[in-house]
Amino acid sequence: MDLQLQDKVIIVTGGARGIGKGIATLLAREGAIAVIVSRTGAESMVTAKEIELFGGKAFQIEADLIDPSACERAVNAVIMKFGRIDGLVNNAGENDGVGLLNGNYEKFILSLHKNVVHYYLMAHFALSELIKSKGSILNISSKTADTGQGGTSAYAAANGGRNALTREWAVELLPYGIRVNAIAVAECWTPLYERWIKTVANPEEKLKAICNQIPLGKRMTTVEEIANTAAFLLSPVSSHTTGQITYVDGGYVHLDRALS
Repeated sequence: MDLQLQDKVIIVTGGARGIGKGIATLLAREGAIAVIVSRTGAESMVTAKEIELFGGKAFQIEADLIDPSACERAVNAVIMKFGRIDGLVNNAGENDGVGLLNGNYEKFILSLHKNVVHYYLMAHFALSELIKSKGSILNISSKTADTGQGGTSAYAAANGGRNALTREWAVELLPYGIRVNAIAVAECWTPLYERWIKTVANPEEKLKAICNQIPLGKRMTTVEEIANTAAFLLSPVSSHTTGQITYVDGGYVHLDRALS
């Protein structure tokens, strides 16, 4: 299937590693120009070079999106380089463990800036170009908004906000033909997840227990599976899909726990 992404300029925040890297790489394989926005310039440069090695097109921007002015500069850099923006993937963020017991006002607010405020700012600054191109926005979200996790109030709140913004923007941007969707991620195998599992007691046993809770295949979701859905939702092929929160999670969130 031709996803009709050839030469589309698509920004991917947090595009230097994990899920963001997977999305940026697949978009480039589909012919899009992947604009990798990351606070780690060295990593984003590596990702861009990897994309270029297989003949893909990539551009990298180093920006710490916790700074509102950095969000604006990043978007302006894309406009200056390409003169257009066809898509935005809001993905950057981290589960930083700011809970109700172990957190405070400053940590909570900082976490919201890390995890949801820049979603709004990147969309806000890119909007004029997205209106011109009738582009699309994809927000990467997390199961924590639905299931809770414990000890991570700020991250859960941020993901609730990501989901709500997806629906709100889908409504607000209807007159401009801009589609807005989200992918909710549950247990996805990334380098960050791999590092985390190694910090717990009996990591192999813990990983097996987690996988046993995933109904489809008793295995983790792969980055490639997230990226495949992301590319479809950003593509004109999904032309009548907007305001949707898509769960690429092997049935983790919604299927009966009796299955696992």
